[in-house]
Amino acid sequence: MSSTAPPSDFLRSNRRNAGRERAVTWILRTAGVVSVLISLAIVFSLLGRAVNFLAGLPSLSLLWDAGGWFPGSERFDLRTLLVPTLYVAAIAMLIAVPLGVGSAIYLSEYASRRVRRVLKPILEVLAGIPSVVVGFFALTFITPNIVQAVFDGANIFNMVSAGIAVGVLASPYMASISEDALSSVPQDLREASYGLGARKRRTITSVVLPAGLSGLVAAFILTLSRVIGETMVVTIAAGAAGGTPFQSDPLGPGQTLTAAIANLALGSDSVTVGYQFDSLYFLGLLLFGITLLLNVLGDRIVRRYRKAY
Repeated sequence: MSSTAPPSDFLRSNRRNAGRERAVTWILRTAGVVSVLISLAIVFSLLGRAVNFLAGLPSLSLLWDAGGWFPGSERFDLRTLLVPTLYVAAIAMLIAVPLGVGSAIYLSEYASRRVRRVLKPILEVLAGIPSVVVGFFALTFITPNIVQAVFDGANIFNMVSAGIAVGVLASPYMASISEDALSSVPQDLREASYGLGARKRRTITSVVLPAGLSGLVAAFILTLSRVIGETMVVTIAAGAAGGTPFQSDPLGPGQTLTAAIANLALGSDSVTVGYQFDSLYFLGLLLFGITLLLNVLGDRIVRRYRKAY
């Protein structure tokens, strides 16, 4: 007796599968469209109030030479926010990149399968530590025991501590994405390198890392965006709340773009209405533009160096 299904059952099965495929396609397409619409809605909601803020300024030169960020006094010097943002981001990436890539290399190349199964979830859990906890850790441990111990005269609130804390917070994020990129490198490439007589260290530096470069670049860009967008750590550890004068010393307090947005939203600047409050939306649009630029740049680099196996 033949076990082949009757033609009618086969056709009904195909119709059911085709219906499921159409449903899944429709759901995924809807999700993509909704995501785009939400992004556009955010941009348009920021754009209108940002334009209102720029129109209310007596002069656009106030955005660059007012000597401080004091919305209540109509002083909107962007340098006061951009310089601490760059300081914190640079210090954080100097910590997150070596720690993250080093952890990724260990997990993908040296750790046994059992160790990897244990450490990878721990890394992903560490990436989810509440930033307010890391901020208090920076204030109570990093500043007195590391920064002030190394640099005499460092303020209790300073950008170096904020950068170190953000770097520690971002390291598991960098490590997790980098480990995925390195693990995706085909094992055949490693075996070919070993077959030519290369040691493990040489294989990693000459084969694995170049092959996973596009993934590492993507990890770097995503981590940098995460670092720039961090709010609570810099608000607590850097210490500048409300209006703040221009500060170029990283050992002193500073206010980043995200901290300024938080202070404006909470009314810490004593500004809750008027075009001064609309500077919150202008900063949000500026931060959105920086993040978008980083992602476009990262996508270009990934496309350029991506390798197909």
